[in-house]
Amino acid sequence: MSVIFSTMSRLFFVLMLLASVYMLFRGHNEPGGGFIGGLFAALAFALLALADSVKTARKALIVHPMVLIGAGLFLSFLSGLPGLVSHGSFLTHWWVELGSAHVGTATAFDIGVFMVVIGGVLSLVFRFYEGVEQ
Repeated sequence: MSVIFSTMSRLFFVLMLLASVYMLFRGHNEPGGGFIGGLFAALAFALLALADSVKTARKALIVHPMVLIGAGLFLSFLSGLPGLVSHGSFLTHWWVELGSAHVGTATAFDIGVFMVVIGGVLSLVFRFYEGVEQ
């Protein structure tokens, strides 16, 4: 790939990761959340893999995508248990106000969805790119 594309992809990688975290945490009161934030983050890693290589993107991701899927599913499941214990209804969320921010078990659920989406999309994308690189 070209030097310009490779260099600019690193800048866009950071910007897209910041945008994904912003979309993740604004999702309770406005459009956004774990799913769209996960898509933004997966797109950032896919851009890095396209510009440099899958090896570079895997190195930047640090963990294997399947580990992200498992950890995200586990976190999402755990976020539903407090409601089951207190109200008898799975995924009835608890909320706490920290200043102007509403934080609760729904935030943990969204982070779990975020992780599952990143892991799922990148598993697919990395397989496709590895096939093209060979």
